[in-house]
Amino acid sequence: MSRPALLTSAVTFGHLRRSFPVRPRAFASTSSKDGRAEVQGSGRRPINYLSHRTATTVHIPDKLRTDDMPAQVISGKEISAGIRAKLREEVQKMQEEVPGYRPGLAVVQVGNDEASNVYIRMKMKAAEEAGMNGRHIKMPQDTTQNELVTQINQLNADPGVHGMIIQLPLDTTQPIDSHLVLNTIDPAKDVDGLHDVNSAKLARGNLSDCFVPCTPRGCLELIKSTGTDVDGKNAVVVGRSKIVGAPMSELLTWNHATVTVCHSHTKNLDQVCREADILVVAIGRAQMVKGSWIKPGAVVIDCGINSIPDATKKSGKRLVGDVDYPEALEVASAVTPVPGGVGPMTVAMLMQNTVENAQKALQKYKASVWNISYLPLRLKTPVPSDIEVATAQTPKNVDDLAREIGLQPHEVDLYGKKKAKVSLSVLERLKDVPNGKYVVVTGITPTPLGEGKSTTTIGLTQALGAHLKKNVFACVRQPSQGPTFGIKGGAAGGGYSQVIPMDEFNLHLTGDIHAITAANNLLAAAIDTRIFHESTQTDKALYGRLVPTKDGARKFSPIQMRRLEKLGITKTNPDDLSEEEVADFARLDIDKSTITWQRVMDTNDRYLRKITIGQSPTEKGITRETNFDITVASEIMAVLALTTSLADMRERLGRMVVASDTKGRPVTADDLGLGGALTVLMKDAIRPNLMQNLEGTPVFVHAGPFANIAHGNSSILADKIALKLVGPNGFVVTEAGFGADIGMEKFFDIKCRYSGLVPHVVVLVATVRALKMHGGGPKVTAGAPLPREYKEENIGLVEAGCSNLRKQIENALHFGIPVVVAINGFATDTESEMQAVIKKAKEFGAFDAVICSHWANGGAGATDLAQAVERASQQSSDFHFLYDVKLPLEEKIEAIAKKIYGADGIELSEQAQAAINRYKSQGFNDLPICMAKTHLSLSHDPERKGAPTGFTLPIRDVRASVGAGFIYPLVGTMSTMPGLPTRPCFYDIDLDPDTEEVKGLF
Repeated sequence: MSRPALLTSAVTFGHLRRSFPVRPRAFASTSSKDGRAEVQGSGRRPINYLSHRTATTVHIPDKLRTDDMPAQVISGKEISAGIRAKLREEVQKMQEEVPGYRPGLAVVQVGNDEASNVYIRMKMKAAEEAGMNGRHIKMPQDTTQNELVTQINQLNADPGVHGMIIQLPLDTTQPIDSHLVLNTIDPAKDVDGLHDVNSAKLARGNLSDCFVPCTPRGCLELIKSTGTDVDGKNAVVVGRSKIVGAPMSELLTWNHATVTVCHSHTKNLDQVCREADILVVAIGRAQMVKGSWIKPGAVVIDCGINSIPDATKKSGKRLVGDVDYPEALEVASAVTPVPGGVGPMTVAMLMQNTVENAQKALQKYKASVWNISYLPLRLKTPVPSDIEVATAQTPKNVDDLAREIGLQPHEVDLYGKKKAKVSLSVLERLKDVPNGKYVVVTGITPTPLGEGKSTTTIGLTQALGAHLKKNVFACVRQPSQGPTFGIKGGAAGGGYSQVIPMDEFNLHLTGDIHAITAANNLLAAAIDTRIFHESTQTDKALYGRLVPTKDGARKFSPIQMRRLEKLGITKTNPDDLSEEEVADFARLDIDKSTITWQRVMDTNDRYLRKITIGQSPTEKGITRETNFDITVASEIMAVLALTTSLADMRERLGRMVVASDTKGRPVTADDLGLGGALTVLMKDAIRPNLMQNLEGTPVFVHAGPFANIAHGNSSILADKIALKLVGPNGFVVTEAGFGADIGMEKFFDIKCRYSGLVPHVVVLVATVRALKMHGGGPKVTAGAPLPREYKEENIGLVEAGCSNLRKQIENALHFGIPVVVAINGFATDTESEMQAVIKKAKEFGAFDAVICSHWANGGAGATDLAQAVERASQQSSDFHFLYDVKLPLEEKIEAIAKKIYGADGIELSEQAQAAINRYKSQGFNDLPICMAKTHLSLSHDPERKGAPTGFTLPIRDVRASVGAGFIYPLVGTMSTMPGLPTRPCFYDIDLDPDTEEVKGLF
């Protein structure tokens, strides 16, 4: 007898509804009664399923059904095959969007249960067929609960895992709470749907925001594949397990069936089952539900799988379900077989849950806008002190901020509640995300008071984020505690454009500077100790202690193998070296007059500028004069700022040159055996520090190298991570120390050369105050009242001082990058003075010039600047370096002097020329140049303001930071250890013992 079948399919699940054509297995003709296709054929036929999202609908009108009509066999095997085929297509689409992207499924197994092994092999095979990344983590039987929880948390933190299941039962010899274990899985990866969070969401009907357990979801798809409209039907679920029965009843309920749940205490179970239009059985009792229990025409879904004796089988047994299948075929309209019914669908739904979660993750991955909350500012007039403004704002918890900007929990290590370290693994996770726009903030030649580059950097990011709703990161240097307690104060910005918490920013932060201090001083100690031991021991004794016998054998350590390679010694057995080779290996023969490595501390202490060490009798008269530098002057700080990876940092630290030997060869940290140990001390410091500004947008605080003897920029790694996190439509704003002639030039020629990053916009900060100084105004002295000329309108002074503005705009344009001038307004500036600056800036070639009031008004005072920066970032640029590093050192120095400073040329002292010759012979010619000169003038003379010309730049000496990767010529005398003034800042700093609030920082 023929049975009609509708040639379309439709299903509703959660918020999805789609229709697909059906391809019937038998020949179809059209019925004249209802226009539906009539399938020619008889007997039991599997129902095809052609989509992973919708079930094939085969309508069987009751009026065409007869009692002798056999039930439709619902083939889960064929339906699941259609699902898996569709999943393969979905995975391929994802890989077309992001090459290499694959949904990841992790299955965690404890023990070696054979049935579990079979199920897991099925799951891994299905994952492979779908193009997914299947991972089977098999743990031994004696795995403890803590070990299992640790493994689960590692998978929770793995962005490549989109779905995770725990294979039950746990085959363990240890007490393990399986409920606790299941609830350790991140609910967002719980593709089995067994976490309490997902169970609760399902119970509330929140189907679009939870994982439905795989078996119930598969059952619903099988029901709908028959063409049955669940809405309004009577459904009976026999069984109430957490895995099948309970979620099945909830799923049917929220698909608008009237559901009855039966269990071992249900009275008259057979009668209740006979009322069901849809009967789902999951009780684990072989063939319990008989044909007499089934309502004629009902759809029966059998979730059971039981083994019963069968002499006809080779194994002596066969698998059956909870329903008496032969009897059900005679009564029901559609029945699932066992095996081949629900089982394949469970695996298919596991794959589908994982793929759908991977699709969600991909959309987040590609999302261009963060879901970030901003902090409101409550502005006061007059503006209170910086510390009062900072403490009046309540920062977000940094873990909330991290989540808002797309960081994974495992990528963030909290240091308290308001700051955190961020893992470098973010770069690998986001490697395919295009970078955002890269903006550098610099300034004209400043007064000794500074012109507000840090404040402008923070104000600009507050404007771009909180007001223009752009993804934006500020990347700034960590300040030294020396100036914080000295005369300059902190460096968190100022007014209503600050990094917060301001006290934590300006003090210890996460200990990076302390780590640098420890590493630097360990190396300093190693230098003098090595000199001492070499002077008091024979070659043989020295070699014996450097390569001792342990357990009857001697061997070189890996770092000693590096030294052998450097010396050209190919022998690897310590006993094979000749006496000459032993002496060459063991003795560094450091020439004390060439030592450039100093001890450091992060405190201004003028009495450490020159000291004598080795005065104790135990040092046997081996003394020398040396000095302390402030920590931020250490080459290790510059290495931290310029490194691009942990491996790169290890190499840079190892090749730092600390002196020359008596033959003129460079002596490195690796020669002293210290490169690895220094890396260990710096392993946490390499990770950027996450904080926020007053309006709640993120800030990376990382590295703080000097801007004269070093390059004066925050770290490459912070910039790189931030550029990935903001995405292609976002902005990263970083600051270059001192004026554009120093910090900006080094940003381009050193930092960008090593990072490979291409900037989009230069923001050049100018103030009326500084321009008046350059125009011939009275001397500005830190700590002294400003002269009258700086408080009264004087357009003539401003216009005369614009010569410096012109030169610094020209300097930026040398690199092919558009310039936006930010006029940092003060209360004493007049509108006419600021308009004069705007007019001149545009005449000099600036893309735009904008008046800013971010100090007084926060981000709202920099929105015009933000809009100008956004427009400028869309301009074409022609970025290029100022010089080719292959040029001789002298020519590179001269290029900077002439093109950036406006000098006629350079004059090298004999000492400088000798150093250049030495560095060339040692192979360091191709390093970029880091000029060390005053920041108070374009020239070498801090008293020459404006844009001086007609001068020759004197180079007193030339030194090398080989590990950091630059040569630094000294123009004049550079102090690397500041002193304290008569009245340092620390007079005003105190702690409220009741509230623990810091007072007096600025």
